Amino acid sequence: MKKIIFTLLLMCTTIFVFAQQKQDTSYWKKGGMAAISFSQTSLTNWSGGGENAIATNAQMNLFSNYNKGKNSWENTLSMEYGLVKQGDEGVRKSIDKIDFTTKYGHKNGGNWYYSALFDFKTQFAKGYNYSSTDGVDDVKVSNFLAPAYITLSLGMDYKPNDMFSAYLSPLTSKMTIVNDDDLSDAGAFGVDAGDKFRGEFGAFTKMSFKKDVAENVNLKTNLNLFTNYSDNFGNIDVLWEVLVSMKVNDFLTASVNTSLVYDDDVDYIDDDGTNKGPKIQFKEIIGIGFAYKF
Repeated sequence: MKKIIFTLLLMCTTIFVFAQQKQDTSYWKKGGMAAISFSQTSLTNWSGGGENAIATNAQMNLFSNYNKGKNSWENTLSMEYGLVKQGDEGVRKSIDKIDFTTKYGHKNGGNWYYSALFDFKTQFAKGYNYSSTDGVDDVKVSNFLAPAYITLSLGMDYKPNDMFSAYLSPLTSKMTIVNDDDLSDAGAFGVDAGDKFRGEFGAFTKMSFKKDVAENVNLKTNLNLFTNYSDNFGNIDVLWEVLVSMKVNDFLTASVNTSLVYDDDVDYIDDDGTNKGPKIQFKEIIGIGFAYKF
């Protein structure tokens, strides 16, 4: 399993290295953005109550897209990691994300492309369900490659312009990896207890939209939908991400980032260890900091 994962990561790196080669540069559009943001709350004799807090978040987004004749090849890599310290609590993770997508398309006619897509998602570090300030009762709920999601699919991609695309695939393999003994033994993320891998076959849709909605204000959103043909067909896994970024000057930016997730195979465990079944997950991050586009 480790060899497979390292091969996939090597392949991802190779794609970006290859995309940066000098030949045929007129057909490539490439770039990226690196950002870091901070927030701090400091209270002294504050009658309204509250706790001191400090947080930081680092983000890097890369893209390398090729377009020549009837051929289109899009590559994106998105990484985020954040930490927060509040009051007497220890430093805790607030956000953690690795997301790589590559999509090849061959134009059929008009705005339609025959397409193949590969998507890989995981995180950098362990995640916990925090239940105490001393950390004794913290419950590990995730780890690097636990989970990791791999999507392989064939379908059609509708791209009427540079702002919008709708990828439709009736042939999609979704693979869930839980490469952590504690989590796999507990049957986390839909794998059978003791297993580290779960495969699903179904239909997949990915819709993307990006646009400058005002001067120095950009909106970017992605919606992923998947349903399994053989197990609870019609139950749809949802991942909806929205990013609104606002440029203050050449380096200073503000952003609002939200993620909504629903996965029928992922149960919510509350602080006392009770399984509440699948729940809608929602995350919101508002930040201001330094960003550099290249």
